[in-house]
Formats: sequence, C-alpha cells, structure tokens
Amino acid sequence: MASEVNRELKQRAAKIVRALRKAYPAAKCSLTYKNPLQLLLSTILSAQCTDDRVNKVTPALFARFKTAGDFARAKIGDIETMVRSTGFFRNKARGIQESCRAIVDRFGGRVPDTMDDLLSLHGVARKTANVVLGNAFGKNEGVVVDTHVFRITHRLGLVRKTANRDHVERQLMEILPKKDWTDFSHLLIHHGRAACKAPTPRCPGCPVEKLCPKKGVIL
Repeated sequence: MASEVNRELKQRAAKIVRALRKAYPAAKCSLTYKNPLQLLLSTILSAQCTDDRVNKVTPALFARFKTAGDFARAKIGDIETMVRSTGFFRNKARGIQESCRAIVDRFGGRVPDTMDDLLSLHGVARKTANVVLGNAFGKNEGVVVDTHVFRITHRLGLVRKTANRDHVERQLMEILPKKDWTDFSHLLIHHGRAACKAPTPRCPGCPVEKLCPKKGVIL
C-alpha cells in the first residue's frame, strides 16, 4: 500500500513540475551573484529577509570585500554597517566573517563544494548548503526548503504534515528525481511569489490548480 501511495505522489509531483516549468520557464535563483562565495554570503544574508533586499545590499558589499580573505580581515563593524538593512545584522556579519575565516584557514580561500564541508561553516545549515551546491556547483544534494516550498508542498499534499523542514526535504527527495531537486525549489519559490501566497492563495488561474487537493486552504 505504501508503495502505491509513493508511486501516486511521484506521478503527481512529476505533473506539477511539468506544469510549473511551463508557467515559469525563467525560474532560477533570485539572488544576484558572480561566484560561489557571493552566493554563499548572499544566502546567509537572506535569512528572514527578502532576496530583493539582499540584492540591494550586496553590490556595495562585494565591491568593497572581494575575497574570503577580505571578509576575514575586515573590521566586523564595517560588515555590520553594510548589511544592517537585512536584519539581524550582527549575527549575519559574524556568520559571514567566521565562515570566511574557515574558508581561508581550511579550504585555501575557496568555498567548499561538498555538503559536509559546507555544513562545517559557521551558521550554514542544509538550506544554505543546498542553495550553494545546486546553483554554484550544479550538484543536486538536496531540496531547498524555504517558507514557500514548505507552505506549498503541504498545500499540494506532497508531504505529510510536519513542522520540521528536514522532514519535508527528505520526503521530497523520495518522490522527486534527483535531477529536479534544485529546479523544484526555484519553481515553487516563483509560484509562491506569483500565486500561491501566504496566507491566502490565488487559486483561479493557478497553473497547478487541477493537481491541488487543498486549493484555497490557508497554510
């Protein structure tokens, strides 16, 4: 019985991915970056902050500090001042500097490209590691579960109800082909911004309305 349920979920997930790709063909990471370090630090800054706000802050930040060594040697107050508008700026500045010091000391100044090494950096959890691996290195090691992905996968009935994002990620990894893991997050994030909003989704005209068992449900 469990295998039948899993097969049905895989089939519906595949249909959802196809429909969202058709609706959002340009879906990609919305953070602006030129290299793995910039993406890592932008993702750290994006915690409890919009990507749009991060993208307004990072041009000046990356113009002043260009390498992990630059961030490692910087005065923490200078970093704090430049990232203040992203919120929780002291914690974020400390996370940026400590991560960059580790990158310099342990990884030769280059952002590591494995899950275990990324998770060893200060303040880097699976969400951030997945963003960096999937987008900067083309490695599908997991599924990014942000607020949009968490909300929409529950609305679509793709995951069992849980408050644990790691549990959501594991369930999605079971029903999605590995090649789709990074794209799936981009698609749902775009869909969350365009239609499947919190708290009230815009169901009429939704590209996956016919595949949604919980349309109109507030989650």
